[in-house]
Amino acid sequence: MRTSDVELVAQNEAAAYEHPWTKRIIVDCLRAGYQCWVLANRQQIIAHGVMSVAIGECHLLTLCVRPEYQRHGHGRKLFKLLLDRAHKQEAEVCFLEARRSNEGAINLYRSMGFMQVGERKNYYPGKGAREDALIMSRNLPLL
Repeated sequence: MRTSDVELVAQNEAAAYEHPWTKRIIVDCLRAGYQCWVLANRQQIIAHGVMSVAIGECHLLTLCVRPEYQRHGHGRKLFKLLLDRAHKQEAEVCFLEARRSNEGAINLYRSMGFMQVGERKNYYPGKGAREDALIMSRNLPLL
């Protein structure tokens, strides 16, 4: 991901999520040196992911696929790339949070060997009420 991608990445966030990341958050992730990657076809950016890596751990911060491209393996492909990059930076374990209602994401993570290790009550904003997050983890590398 480059700074010139921020507008398109923010548009993907807005298309996919009720509470999308702002351009400012995306720029801050780039400036922080996080692993920020996009997956594009010839017409547009179809997915993006952001992962922090430090002291033997990585944390998936976002993995977003434009709605019309979901369920075609793009999220899995991008997530595998992020996990591979993290392992090359000596991460031994990955953590992530998933909105309890996001069955598609939870199924993807479980299919990649992630297990629930906890939950965060009222972690995500919602319509009126906040929503719990499942904390998931797995050891690296993917085999």
